Amino acid sequence: MFTKGDKNKARKKRHLRIRKRLVGTAVRPRLNVFRSSKHIYAQLIDDATGVTLASASSLDKELGINYGGNVEAATAVGTLIAKRAQEKGVTDVIFDRGGYLYHGRIKALADAAREAGLQF
Repeated sequence: MFTKGDKNKARKKRHLRIRKRLVGTAVRPRLNVFRSSKHIYAQLIDDATGVTLASASSLDKELGINYGGNVEAATAVGTLIAKRAQEKGVTDVIFDRGGYLYHGRIKALADAAREAGLQF
């Protein structure tokens, strides 16, 4: 008999494959996305020093979101992370989708960040 595979384990393997070639710098940090069933999180990471430059999530009080597991919340988080990046003087980033498919909430976050001024 076959056993059902662990989706998160497969996602982590995909993420490691992606991370082999994606490296964020101070000039062009990595925009990392994590998606759970109830919320979505985004970070700007400088991998050279191991420092998070800015972060945003659907849990942020200034967004006022009740449920963070939908496309509208992802769009709001994408706009917020772009605003916080521009406050730090960052306009160019490398998008790290975290092993998730570029679809749905991940795509909504990326599109909102692009519309708000980030280049990737």
